Amino acid sequence: MNTPNMAAARKAASKPAMSFFERYLSVWVALCIVVGIVLGQLLPGVFQAIGRMEYAQVNLPVGLLIWVMIVPMLVKVDFRALHEVRRHVRGIGVTLFVNWLVKPFTMALLAWLFVKHLFAPMLPAAQLDSYVAGLILLAAAPCTAMVFVWSRLTGGDPLFTLSQVALNDSIMIIAFAPLVGLLLGMSAISVPWATLLTSVALYIVIPVVLAQLLRKALLARGEAAFEAAMAKTGPWSIAALLATLVLLFAFQGEAILKQPLVIALLAVPILIQVFFNSALAYWLNRAVGEKHSIACPSALIGASNFFELAVATAIGLFGFNSGAALATVVGVLVEVPVMLLVVRLVNRSKDWYECT
Repeated sequence: MNTPNMAAARKAASKPAMSFFERYLSVWVALCIVVGIVLGQLLPGVFQAIGRMEYAQVNLPVGLLIWVMIVPMLVKVDFRALHEVRRHVRGIGVTLFVNWLVKPFTMALLAWLFVKHLFAPMLPAAQLDSYVAGLILLAAAPCTAMVFVWSRLTGGDPLFTLSQVALNDSIMIIAFAPLVGLLLGMSAISVPWATLLTSVALYIVIPVVLAQLLRKALLARGEAAFEAAMAKTGPWSIAALLATLVLLFAFQGEAILKQPLVIALLAVPILIQVFFNSALAYWLNRAVGEKHSIACPSALIGASNFFELAVATAIGLFGFNSGAALATVVGVLVEVPVMLLVVRLVNRSKDWYECT
């Protein structure tokens, strides 16, 4: 039976694995760090004025950039794929277990261990709680867009990938705020609930609704029109992300220049979390008897993050100058190279996975 979901999944699988911007995302982020720091030092008044452009604790330029960043990604998500989860219940079960019951809690533990204890003497004391909060936000948002890229690179089942993304996004609408609030509370970090709920509405609920309305309108004009629109708007997401990073590092520049090791230290718990969660999901899928083409996207979505949402929420909750915003950006910086390494590992271990 050739359903619309199956046709869309096959078309997604046939696309090039990574665009030029996606492949070199870490390079662009590194350039944004340099450009942002330099501009922040040269034009402090301009960026202070941008920082004051707020309404109801929401920075308007950043809010606009976040929508440009998130909406094109969410347009690609087909929530009709939710019924497909029954085809691979065990793989979906592993995905949900790792994404919602393991990943956020292990990141909170790693953040507490490394930031509050092992690395505390090398980090600014006033930002320790904020760094922990940023790492928690990063782990509480499962990947939405890039997991399609990782899945294609491993020969993952495209329909399973689509269904797990749709299910994760559905859960995120309801669970993101309570989960973040719980973990911040467990870490003894004050939770600004009104701001948190506003961030969820602004950066999850409203973009999901707008994206699905836009998706429906584009598809009504035909599959070719939809694909053309996706090709045209795809670069917008990365361009908006990079512009946001320039703004953020313009504000963070002074702190980074004083303590340049901060980025490397914050990367340590993120890297451990990526390898632990991907290995756990990969092994669990093998243990329950799922195919390699299911295990790969299941493991990869457990390792990567919806960093656009994490960056937006960190800025909304704690501000441009916060350690939380910086911690989420470190996640962006390491995402591509570390995930490409995970992709290589699962590809090279296929013979081990399939042996009985």
